[in-house]
Amino acid sequence: MSRSPDKAQAAAGSAEKTRYHHGDLREALVAASYAQIAEVGVEKFSLADVCRRAGVSTAAPYKHFRDRDEILEVVVVRAFDALGERSIAAVEAAGGATRIEGIIAMGEAYVTFAVEEGHLFRLMFGQHPQLKQTPQVVEDGTKCFSGVIEQVACYCAANDVAGEPKALAVRLWTFVHGAASLLIDEDYATVAPELDVLKMIRETTPLMLAR
Repeated sequence: MSRSPDKAQAAAGSAEKTRYHHGDLREALVAASYAQIAEVGVEKFSLADVCRRAGVSTAAPYKHFRDRDEILEVVVVRAFDALGERSIAAVEAAGGATRIEGIIAMGEAYVTFAVEEGHLFRLMFGQHPQLKQTPQVVEDGTKCFSGVIEQVACYCAANDVAGEPKALAVRLWTFVHGAASLLIDEDYATVAPELDVLKMIRETTPLMLAR
């Protein structure tokens, strides 16, 4: 004899409580959402698919999130954190920010992130415009860019480079972000299919920071 829908739902809720404790459910939903967007993009993002991926009921997200947009906000924040961490790791692996190789590596890491995480990258930078205005996204996006300014400031101080570090960082970011966007949108494939974007960054970055 089959259980009634109410009893089945109660059993599912009980199973979730057994599986997830102390915020694990929220984290599982965030991780599943992040993976879902990275895989299929925000256009095909659905909470039902996220719940299936996380192995929870479709009611589960509303225990921790106001709505779909609040989950997307957390995903964007996580993506900015991931980009910042990868950028700093690349700088350190290349010998640190006092070396031009470190600054070049930071730009290469940015482009590589955009290529490998195209769906997330687009979401971070305007695919869902209202997300860009939320306080947490603004805060984390600013924090991510502050890391770029810090690395450029370190390079400038060590190499007697004239110019205000923030202005130089904006110049570098404009160049690298533009290149990354053109690359993942396949515009280079149309007008310059032979272009090696990472090589362009390696050649151009020193010129933009020349003393």
